[in-house]
Amino acid sequence: MTWMAWTWPTALFFATIAVALLVMTVLELYRPTRLAKGFLPMATTRGDRFFISLLSAAFIHLLWLGLVGSALYVASLLAVLCAVVLLRWG
Repeated sequence: MTWMAWTWPTALFFATIAVALLVMTVLELYRPTRLAKGFLPMATTRGDRFFISLLSAAFIHLLWLGLVGSALYVASLLAVLCAVVLLRWG
């Protein structure tokens, strides 16, 4: 049985998600969130918008791989821009 080969980009990805969750937790403790209505069709909290941005990033990368197949840095940039828009105005 072989295990997954952990590479630096994979470790960096999971470390970034862990740090983001930690920051969101600390932010929630010091500045509790409230429901906000943006361009999304429902009122959401900061955590809701963060979760939606993570799902959007996964779909952006999958679509990019399916349609283009290379240069994931462009997909990552699109995912970060999407997350900024969702977290700010979503």
